[in-house]
Amino acid sequence: MTLSINSAFDGGNIEVLNAEDPRDIRLNIRKDNASDFYQWFYYRLTGGKDTACRMVMENAKDAAFAGGWEGYHACASYDRKHWFRVKSTAYENGQLIIEHTPEQDSVYYAYFAPYSAERHHDRIAHYAGLEGVSLSVIGHSVEGQTLDCLSVGTGDVNIWVIARQHPGETMAEWWMDGFISHLIQGQDEAAQTLRQKAKFFIVPNMNPDGSRAGNLRTNIMGANLNREWGVATVENCPEVLHTISAMDENPPRLCLDVHGDEALPYNFIAGAEGIPGYTEKQATNLADFLEAYKKSSPDFQTEKGYPTSAPGTGNLTMCTNFTAHRYDCLAMTLEMPFKDNANRPDEAVGWSPERSAELGEAVIQAMADVLEQL
Repeated sequence: MTLSINSAFDGGNIEVLNAEDPRDIRLNIRKDNASDFYQWFYYRLTGGKDTACRMVMENAKDAAFAGGWEGYHACASYDRKHWFRVKSTAYENGQLIIEHTPEQDSVYYAYFAPYSAERHHDRIAHYAGLEGVSLSVIGHSVEGQTLDCLSVGTGDVNIWVIARQHPGETMAEWWMDGFISHLIQGQDEAAQTLRQKAKFFIVPNMNPDGSRAGNLRTNIMGANLNREWGVATVENCPEVLHTISAMDENPPRLCLDVHGDEALPYNFIAGAEGIPGYTEKQATNLADFLEAYKKSSPDFQTEKGYPTSAPGTGNLTMCTNFTAHRYDCLAMTLEMPFKDNANRPDEAVGWSPERSAELGEAVIQAMADVLEQL
């Protein structure tokens, strides 16, 4: 069978330079459209069953976060449901090298387990049919895709949770699966308390165009959504513009923006300490939430993360800083690894969709613990 590599599907990304010799397959990761960002890859190899394949991504050194390749292992799947790590993944001389002998004729490789548009719509349809859930479209993307927003709860404390501003950070929407399911259907005291005393506004995918295009970081216009808060236009970044309008109608007391980090092998949160006028109440709420999340999930930690911004230096075009400043609320950015959780490693799957969902489920208890002080 002739070897074939293809990425012409939802979220796909690869450029084939030469695939004649399975031991010397030469590839490039395609840049985000209208942008120089790139790092996300997702493609299918066929015809390689029982054949030792060596795939070389020649342009890895110029990726958006080249440091993220160190210690990284590619994800692979035969059925696009179970994803495992290819241990023979190496970053050498500026190239990412994946060596694997497929056990089947069709195998998919990806930077992280993809979260498809079809799955997004299946889950939205499922959630919207459950009691106590309402679905609204708060706007449309550049290409006309819907910005789906789920509302849950009857309380008067507004909580906003958004994910996938950066489309290649698919673990963020896997996290949403665990979070939303537990929030809607959980029978524990924490979930019931949140449904009674809070009202949630949840946007599982902020960047559907970039997700479909196989982008790492930008929308179809080349805009990095997490640098567009307060400056977005309807032409360049309607996704953020419409979300701010919806937030203005229901101002958050807590805003959680869910992401993935290429380099750091930990789960951690970045706060809004650098905004002008950062208050003692915001600082206390953040500290208490971090402690609560550590108690509710063994995968969350506070020792490793981003440096804290100096007072007054925070970038207000980022969601967490913008929302903390505009609404005087507790705003945070959650980061998960593309690699693994170094504190609780799993050699077979690394950080995974299932573990992301578990971390999403665990946040319910943390939110309940700080709800009264918000």
